[in-house]
Amino acid sequence: MQGIDHIGIAVHSIEKSLPFYTEVLKFTYIKSETVEKQGVKVAFIDAHNCKIELLEPINQHSPVYRFLQKRGEGIHHIALKTDQIQEKIEQLQNGGIRMIDTEPRKGANGADIAFLHPSSTFGVLWELCHKKDS
Repeated sequence: MQGIDHIGIAVHSIEKSLPFYTEVLKFTYIKSETVEKQGVKVAFIDAHNCKIELLEPINQHSPVYRFLQKRGEGIHHIALKTDQIQEKIEQLQNGGIRMIDTEPRKGANGADIAFLHPSSTFGVLWELCHKKDS
């Protein structure tokens, strides 16, 4: 692993929560995009030493929607940088870690992603993240 890439935070509304990050914390808004396959709208924020992704569900089928219904707003996941995502998935599985994704899939900002199941990681939803430009 090459460190933390970003922290995903589930919110009911990016429009309502974004000013906290940009005006109060003085972080820099980068851009937003919708990831239909994940059922989310994502706002990218530069927090200087790390990125933050605000995740707003766009429908009731979104895993983020279910997360918000069950737990409310807050930290959804922590993403780890890797340049060898398939190898890391296999390495983790061989080490007994349960994976949500056994193959990389496309996530926000064109990244290949895969999630580790929280039942194997002491309750934390970890994401492997491989960006083509990293």
